[in-house]
Amino acid sequence: MDVNGTVAEGFEPVREAFVRNFEVLGERGAAVAVYRDGHRVVDLWAGTKDVDGTADSAPWERGTAQIVRSATKGVAAAALLLLHQRGLLDLDAPVGEYWPEFKAVGKERVLVRHVLSHRAGLPVLDRPLTPEEALDPLRGAEAVARQALVWEPGTDHGYHALTYGWLLGELVRRVTGRGVGDWIAEEIAGPVGADLWVGLPAAEAGRVGRSGRVEAPGNAGGLRSRPKRSVTEAYDDPASLTRRAFAAITPFPDQNDPAYRAASLPATNGIATAEGLARFYASLVGEVGAGPRLFTPGTLAAARAEESAGPDRVLVINTRFGLGYMLHGSASPFLDAGSFGHPGRGGSLGFADPESGIAFGYVTNGFSKTVTADPRAQALVRGVRAAL
Repeated sequence: MDVNGTVAEGFEPVREAFVRNFEVLGERGAAVAVYRDGHRVVDLWAGTKDVDGTADSAPWERGTAQIVRSATKGVAAAALLLLHQRGLLDLDAPVGEYWPEFKAVGKERVLVRHVLSHRAGLPVLDRPLTPEEALDPLRGAEAVARQALVWEPGTDHGYHALTYGWLLGELVRRVTGRGVGDWIAEEIAGPVGADLWVGLPAAEAGRVGRSGRVEAPGNAGGLRSRPKRSVTEAYDDPASLTRRAFAAITPFPDQNDPAYRAASLPATNGIATAEGLARFYASLVGEVGAGPRLFTPGTLAAARAEESAGPDRVLVINTRFGLGYMLHGSASPFLDAGSFGHPGRGGSLGFADPESGIAFGYVTNGFSKTVTADPRAQALVRGVRAAL
């Protein structure tokens, strides 16, 4: 395998894990980047740009980007937290204070904090959106505003797989007057110099490879490769909260469709380079080059303070959430106890670990069956841990 890029002295275990992902775990095309204390120490890429590429297909290059699915949620969460940091949004205010139509059918008690911590009680839509409807940012918000609660807000948690994006995106629009994708481009990605988008500009479309499903050879290990019977049954049951949460758009759009990539769906369709994802997380916890540090110490503490923990009513495993971020735990292991970030279903991962100064980004064009802890990403995290 021809691996391109560099690793700083001492971080060779990450390169070894990256090579092994191609040799053993069925990787097709991928990149990984790691920052430490604001300096890039790992920047690697290999394979083909497209998941279905053959030996003569276009190679993955520096700057190749991929859709990162739910790793988008960690980027989108920063928008609400920065609005709070700037005094424009109260985390303990009712969502309906900013979005009056949302108060319908008993949702007056849903707080902004509940949205970020997956405690809003709105993980499903009784009438799923079609792919065409989902591309209209207003239709998703309108559907969520009409939806009745599944549980009393704040009393339990369950992963809001798709509705999270409409909830968060509409709050950003109501507070700022701008779409969430534009706000992220102008207030986050641009200032810190991160190649990531929620709503891909036409000028960047040529950088993005085709993604698709891959099967890891043999037993890739872990909960996500061999789920418990209860997890399998939840995904198979059309009436379960699990199945309904992931089916809030039915059928799910083709993620290689240019129209889907250009839309702004802050729960699922972010596109990033590994370097951009790592640089974003590095900027949450410190300065990177001439770019700003995004989170104050107080905002950082709030982002990774545990808000939800235990059995997840949607994912049917134990999960931990802060404000918009998954926290280190059995469902999604990061580097250490203080790490926070977000995986993308099937592979991608971004996180920061303030205590060690590490920020991490991994993107792939091959999506496996995993939900929260892909074996390829976990192998790279173990490589970082070995380097420290």
